[in-house]
Amino acid sequence: MAYRKLGRETRQRRSILAGLTKTVILNGSVVTTEARAKEVRKFVEKLITYGKKGTLVSRRKALAFVNNDNEVVGKVFNELAKKYESRNGGYTRIIKLTERIGDDALQVKLELV
Repeated sequence: MAYRKLGRETRQRRSILAGLTKTVILNGSVVTTEARAKEVRKFVEKLITYGKKGTLVSRRKALAFVNNDNEVVGKVFNELAKKYESRNGGYTRIIKLTERIGDDALQVKLELV
């Protein structure tokens, strides 16, 4: 599977992606660059799929990714799994905004559908 390195080392990249994933789950949306949003979308969708499965193994995998944040995993398994139980994927959308001043990186809003 191809992935974006985002100009970071592995630990930094994993931390950024986990943090953005937590923000999307807890707040429903986040404004970030297009490359980061496309990469985070994969992890948000995977966490919601784990929540829909509802098994102990799925819960442990979700906890491992979000650094044992029980609040995030609880919301995924208790709220979002029920909300999306009839939907087969496509839990997020990316809305393009403007270019960031300074480096002209395209800003987007990643949100839950």
